[in-house]
Amino acid sequence: MDPTVKTIAVLLLIAAVVAMLTRKLRLPYSTGLVAAGVVLALLPFSPKVELTRDLIFTALLPPLLFEAAFFLPWKALRPDLGPVVVLATAGIVISALFTTIGMRFLVHWPWESALVFGVLIAATDPISVIAIFRERKIQGRLLLLLESESLFNDGTAAVAFGAATAVAAGQQLAPLKMYAAIAGTIGGGLLCGAVVGCVALWLVGRTDDHLVEITFTTVAAYGSFLLAEHFHASGVLATITAGLIMGNYQRLGTISERGVEAVRAFWEYAAFTANSIVFLLIGMHEAHQNFAAVWLTAVAAIALVLAGRAAAIYPCCLLFARSSLRVSMRHQHVLFWGGLRGALALALALSLPVEVPLRDEIITVCFAVVAFSIFVQGLTMAPLLRRLKEIQK
Repeated sequence: MDPTVKTIAVLLLIAAVVAMLTRKLRLPYSTGLVAAGVVLALLPFSPKVELTRDLIFTALLPPLLFEAAFFLPWKALRPDLGPVVVLATAGIVISALFTTIGMRFLVHWPWESALVFGVLIAATDPISVIAIFRERKIQGRLLLLLESESLFNDGTAAVAFGAATAVAAGQQLAPLKMYAAIAGTIGGGLLCGAVVGCVALWLVGRTDDHLVEITFTTVAAYGSFLLAEHFHASGVLATITAGLIMGNYQRLGTISERGVEAVRAFWEYAAFTANSIVFLLIGMHEAHQNFAAVWLTAVAAIALVLAGRAAAIYPCCLLFARSSLRVSMRHQHVLFWGGLRGALALALALSLPVEVPLRDEIITVCFAVVAFSIFVQGLTMAPLLRRLKEIQK
């Protein structure tokens, strides 16, 4: 048997067993996977899988982004688009700046390293929190805000990371040139996603074969991402755009009745598979990180990331306090604590050029922040929801 096929089979078997155990124990699925990955890495027969930027970005991230965007109900989201956009743009900037300044003056990192870390760690990835919500059948505005904000801020952080990395690598970029590059990255990503999404949706409308419909959605997920990356645009934004169009726009074509059920089942499984592999690999690589060498820096980084998230959530929500879009204080607490870091932050960290100062330390500290998010924040979300009376509206 091909070693790669064997490795994937072993990882999926472990993921299925962990899913069964965590459901019985009422624990977050992602937390159980990371713990299983740590244990697996310490065994003598542990499979060797390198966690790389290409593996996360090219293979695992597109299905996660597409699935989330495809099932995001645009009609329900539209009334709350104001708070979501503010949190996903201004909120990310505030959080990144807060962390950057803190890492510069508290830890004494160079400005370039602090900026790169602040940007890459700003995007949230609350997969395990959303899983907790769904397991406890919590629906409504809170789930919509958390899921949509995390989805859109992934795109913001990915775009900002490109500019921060260029600066950290020593490239001399005039402000006007940098703004043009950012605009091109955003516009190119949106355009690629829209083109691929519309073409795939038009083709879907020409068939009622559910297998062909699934194929077109798969092509849209990966095709939009790869097309945007080919033109040096944002693959993250492209896949999100394609998913939103195919899941919500019906003028070009619609998925058949049988196809809807089949597509939903397929993408739920695809997201389950991608999540499982991502979190198992995170755990396997957490086991080999030398946290002892950077423990003080890691503690400071965790505190700064949490403070930066608070500095983003509460002031941004305050802007809507006197309007119909008001976000209750209890919802704000969940948005704050539910801002986990995960696969995107690690993918960005692993993609750092060797020219970036303190590259290896940035990666190790990023792993530490992700570990804290998954084990501490992930495990305490259910008690927090109970304390807040499991708000559903």
